Amino acid sequence: MTGEVSIATLTDSVANFIREEGLDGVATAGQSMGGRMVLELARRGVGGDTVALDPGGFWSDRELAVFGATLRPSIALVRAVRSRLPSLLATPVGRTLLLAQLSARPWALSSETVLPDVTGLADSPSTGAALDALTKGPKQQGAPAGTAPGRVTIGWGRRDLVTVPRQAARAAELFPDAVLHWFERCGHFPQWDTPHEATRLILDRTG
Repeated sequence: MTGEVSIATLTDSVANFIREEGLDGVATAGQSMGGRMVLELARRGVGGDTVALDPGGFWSDRELAVFGATLRPSIALVRAVRSRLPSLLATPVGRTLLLAQLSARPWALSSETVLPDVTGLADSPSTGAALDALTKGPKQQGAPAGTAPGRVTIGWGRRDLVTVPRQAARAAELFPDAVLHWFERCGHFPQWDTPHEATRLILDRTG
């Protein structure tokens, strides 16, 4: 993708792909920014059943300021220690230091699970632009009752420090047809902290 990076343009790209590939009615699932994008697809009437895990876009102004002020330094740190990430993430202490904002139990995760995601965050040339899209762009709009193209499910970690749990109420208000599912003992990444439950939720709500 070239040009402006925003939630709207990223979602445009996915919507165009769905249309060009003849995938009308396809189920969609996403997490964090991807979770926001699939909700935006549902709002536009694109796709079918939708599962959004810990989606962005439902911050208050103060929460958004805290999000930007804390996540930008975290990304800068990950980039600064890029060459040492394999060794740092190989230890429970290293995982705890680097991933405490993202996981409820970072010490318990395996390095094989987290290393690809963290190195991808460090290496992607679009990370900064994507963060700008989240922090400087408009908040997520909702879908009135009866307008989504399929079932909408929103999953949220009880211990999410990035999109904090009270934002789930705002998401549910904007998407009144959505079913809200809580992941206990889970941070911002259900696929890390509760992978089997997250997988089952997606399969059950898109099958």
